[in-house]
Amino acid sequence: VELVESGGGLVQAGGSLRVSCAASGHTFSSYDMGWFRQAPGKEREFVAYIRWNGGSQYADSVKGRFTISRDNNKNTVYLRMNSLKPEDTAVYYCAAGSFPDYGLGSTVQGYDYWGQGTQVTVSS
Repeated sequence: VELVESGGGLVQAGGSLRVSCAASGHTFSSYDMGWFRQAPGKEREFVAYIRWNGGSQYADSVKGRFTISRDNNKNTVYLRMNSLKPEDTAVYYCAAGSFPDYGLGSTVQGYDYWGQGTQVTVSS
């Protein structure tokens, strides 16, 4: 599976942005898809995931502001980000995997494939 993110950019605090992740292959609908982010000098951290059956989970830091969705007809997963804060600034990575345990979905170990990332910068 090849993953390509797009849609990152510069936005002011309080603004919105949607990042996308297009996946290759014919089995996209069977994958669990996640978004992670990594700020300079920090560990990669979980943002949100959406399972093959539509179930989703969010990090507490983005709950109520971010929404993850998927379009299996377009082999694409989205992350809609509202009320952005400067601390949301990071490289955002898309990931694909098949984890049997919901808990694994919030860890990098739960995913087998990663995109190259897209930069999101929120100015104050």
